[in-house]
Amino acid sequence: MDAQSDYLERLRSTGGKRSTKRDLIVSVFLRQDGHLSADDLFDLMRQEDQKISRATVYRTLQWMVDAGIARKVDFGDGRFRFEHSYGHPRHFHLVCESCNRSSEFLSSDIEVLLEEISGARGFQPRQSVLQIYGACEDCQAGRPAAPQSAPTEILFARDALKMAIATERSGLDFYTRGAKLVRDARAKKVFKRLSEEETEHLDALEGRYQELLAEDPRLESYPTFLFFKGAANGLFASGAEELAGVVDDREALMLAIKCERNSHQFFKRYGERFEDSEGKRIFLEFANEEREHLELLIREHRALVARVENANRPSTSRKAEAN
Repeated sequence: MDAQSDYLERLRSTGGKRSTKRDLIVSVFLRQDGHLSADDLFDLMRQEDQKISRATVYRTLQWMVDAGIARKVDFGDGRFRFEHSYGHPRHFHLVCESCNRSSEFLSSDIEVLLEEISGARGFQPRQSVLQIYGACEDCQAGRPAAPQSAPTEILFARDALKMAIATERSGLDFYTRGAKLVRDARAKKVFKRLSEEETEHLDALEGRYQELLAEDPRLESYPTFLFFKGAANGLFASGAEELAGVVDDREALMLAIKCERNSHQFFKRYGERFEDSEGKRIFLEFANEEREHLELLIREHRALVARVENANRPSTSRKAEAN
């Protein structure tokens, strides 16, 4: 669904009627990046339509907030600003009190904590707002303000891809080590298969990352937007280290199941928290891939357990069953 289709859907859901002026205001607003005051949007609208009134712009902005198309933010300087919600993930702000610039970041770890606090108090949250005031790096160093960063949607997709790539690399390391370690022929085959799939997925993710870089060659220089504690090195990194201590093939498969389950739950849980965006799609696509790996490993572990149990039973019992 594109921005205009999303707007029309919101319009129908609120029982509103089409308005040429409102359509124009929404269209211009959705084309902007960053944060606009009502006066900023009015100035932009006057370039499109000299007859449009300030009151019409203000009413449409409030309608967009009520409809969930726009979010209202307060940076403490005496006037509200607005940012569009379409494809724009929920986020928090760092606000510099020296240059009055704001930068955005997202941390679902913070959101989880806020939800836990609300739940403990029996509080029903409607939205979470976190703004940290202080001095930015440029102002502290006495440097001119850095160029404007990329749109939040691109930064979110960049960081989601980086996290998925790190996880694929750690998974490739895990399964490559596992294929050398296990002795059971079927288990070895599964580890080799997953190692090959991790290589394919890694190539695909790195290709998508290069496409993003082609859109903005400076993309890697922009500050991190998406923060997750302990996920930067890939979700299989600790499991790859634990492989050296496993004592049998069943334990190796159980460790693989644990890693895949954690990875699947991580990407699914956080992906479902995000608002519709490319970053959300990356997380949920990756969660589905991890789920398929998890189901394969569970089936193989059960089959291996059955084979071991059958091999350990007295031969007379096996003959009786065969007859």
